[in-house]
Amino acid sequence: MVIRARDPFATLLGLQRAMDSVMGSDWFGSRTSGSGAFPLLNVLADGDDFVVEAELPGVKKEDLDVQVRGDTLRIQGKKTIAHDDNASIHRRERAAGQFDRTVTLPAEIDSAKVSAEYRDGVLTLRLPRAESAKPRTVNIN
Repeated sequence: MVIRARDPFATLLGLQRAMDSVMGSDWFGSRTSGSGAFPLLNVLADGDDFVVEAELPGVKKEDLDVQVRGDTLRIQGKKTIAHDDNASIHRRERAAGQFDRTVTLPAEIDSAKVSAEYRDGVLTLRLPRAESAKPRTVNIN
């Protein structure tokens, strides 16, 4: 009797291909998606506003593009890591390259009132809820 062990790397490769397929979807879809080295995000509710904090160490402000449409936020950009051409790399753990991250928020955003601040590698976005998405009190006669 011959016992064959299944290749664990084949299973991981299949999982990665499935995840890549999901993440490559249209950015206006109803889920979080993106490609590249994702920035880590916190999404908070602050009154009628949403606040998004994105960790982007090593990314230059001019290499960032932030877009808001409806209830969707998109952060895309490029992270570069420069080193001497004569350097011999012994270990590479820091991610570099293009990234594209999309998040669907729980309500429509007033894109004209969005503000952004970038300090110490953290992008902070304040996203006011659109007037049409705010709850309204109904008077009962």
